[in-house]
Amino acid sequence: MRKKSCLRIGPRCNVAYRPLSTSSGVEIPWKDKIWYFGAFVVQCRKFKCCLDDAKKSFYRATNAVFGTIGRIASEEVSMGIIRCKCIPILLYGTEAFMLNKSELSSLDFVINRLFMKLFRTNNIETVKFC
Repeated sequence: MRKKSCLRIGPRCNVAYRPLSTSSGVEIPWKDKIWYFGAFVVQCRKFKCCLDDAKKSFYRATNAVFGTIGRIASEEVSMGIIRCKCIPILLYGTEAFMLNKSELSSLDFVINRLFMKLFRTNNIETVKFC
């Protein structure tokens, strides 16, 4: 029964809810965030996704790659592995949502930080050049 939950989206998303129950009398809980087809949907006035868990998983995967290959491999090899194994983790399910400008810049920041770590720089202009 843990897979069933309710979420309200729309102008009345913050209004107090009456409990819902199944025909067998089991109450269905209200949630602020639910996992649906590989992405988190959050309670909001408009349909919106939450990218925080995807970013955490992406950072975890890239750190695992860097921890395994270290600085032994070239930048091209590291980027090839990250492009094949880690980028899909970050972008999984995003095609189902209309991402706004702040969400897109949030994803852009994650990629910029990856390049900063890979090329050992703190200069954003160097990252944009690469």
